[in-house]
Amino acid sequence: MGHGPPGHQNFGPPVGSLNPSVPVVAQLQASVPGIPVNKQPLNKVPSRTVYVSNLNEDVKIDVLKNTLRTLFKQYGEVLDVVAHGNIRMRGQAFVAFPDEESATKSIKELQHFTLYGKPLVVQYARNRSDVHAKADGDYPDHYKRRLERKVYLVFIEEVRNLPLPGSHKPTFAPAGSIPPPSNNTFSSGQHIPDEYLPPNSILFLQNLPEDIEHNQLVELFQRFPGFIEVRMIPTKKGIAFVEYTNEMQASIVKTELANHTFDPEHVMKVTFARK
Repeated sequence: MGHGPPGHQNFGPPVGSLNPSVPVVAQLQASVPGIPVNKQPLNKVPSRTVYVSNLNEDVKIDVLKNTLRTLFKQYGEVLDVVAHGNIRMRGQAFVAFPDEESATKSIKELQHFTLYGKPLVVQYARNRSDVHAKADGDYPDHYKRRLERKVYLVFIEEVRNLPLPGSHKPTFAPAGSIPPPSNNTFSSGQHIPDEYLPPNSILFLQNLPEDIEHNQLVELFQRFPGFIEVRMIPTKKGIAFVEYTNEMQASIVKTELANHTFDPEHVMKVTFARK
């Protein structure tokens, strides 16, 4: 982690090499000028969970989580560290403490602290962590509300990325310049890459292990609201379809389970099914 190949950035000392007799901050702090400009006002409402942003996206998730745990445990017991590598959550993490006092102290001490070459932006999280919801005894309701928020945000993002009406107006080539038809001409629908297909309530799964069982996929996908069924094709190994009640629910699952890893050779690809 700390000593990459020549030409790669040195992100700092490995967690295991930290000297317990020297403050962690002093060992990890790098002399890098400049503080990121945060266009959004920091959340000032106290919380037991700290939201950390502007993290170095080149650091592996497991390494990043271990480093954050080591860094933040100076200010209180760290109950959980949550970080993901997907596009929506990249460069961000959540650190859960048992009390607001520990969270407040960590924010004061680590605001703009430089970690792996980037100054952190640290603030109170706007929502409770799962670990707190479980301790408070209302995790099912908390989980349902969290998924509903994600469904809404993903749906808004999908709508925002749709082309505006009239933005794909046909263009006409000058007379005499149109080439003759080719035998390799495909229909327009076949030109759309899987990643850019429009939202659908049915998801298409690829690169599944050939020996995966139907009940394994059901167990994986039924955790999300709106699940209807998993359909496998006996004559075609490695692919399957999953249906949800509506497009919004399918959208959140597509985001949550993108690049789900079964084993090193089988990283699941999740796209909307073609209509």
